[in-house]
Amino acid sequence: MIDDILQDAETRMAKSIVALKKEFTRIRTGRAHASLLDGLVVEYYGAETPLNQVANVSVEDARTLLVNPWEKTMVSAVEKAIIDSDLGLNPNTAGTSIRIPLPPLTEERRRDLVKVVRAVAEGGKVAVRNIRRDANSDLKELEKEKEISEDELRRSEADVQTLTDRFVKEVDAALAEKEKDLMEV
Repeated sequence: MIDDILQDAETRMAKSIVALKKEFTRIRTGRAHASLLDGLVVEYYGAETPLNQVANVSVEDARTLLVNPWEKTMVSAVEKAIIDSDLGLNPNTAGTSIRIPLPPLTEERRRDLVKVVRAVAEGGKVAVRNIRRDANSDLKELEKEKEISEDELRRSEADVQTLTDRFVKEVDAALAEKEKDLMEV
């Protein structure tokens, strides 16, 4: 019973770390990577569709993304979605291909992105702490129903705290890596 709660907490905390790292990939650094456009949606026959389902996104070089829509009619819709996004990118269309040059980040923009990254990391820590709270309340419920002793409750809460500390350190490590990546010129 206790092991199930601990296992569930660990699984959920690991998923929080994965979600945090995925969120970090959407935050632009100086280099081009295809996941930069993952969050974009395009109007496709009246439905909002993720960009990666209507076009092939690839990295042409360190500072350029290449988007090849699968249908010629989608070129203008994809271009409009990129322009309307909050990424600050200006696509260049050449026939059926869309090249997106990534301008170098200014020092001020880098500092703003670091603030954004820190806010995202804090959200990750809050998620981990919420999972800790849920696990501890489940353990207290077991103790209240006399399924575990008070000593087992204290030991289990210590185990949950150890798990929490481990995953908060992972968040901090991911944050430090992303900050280093952002501040690299």
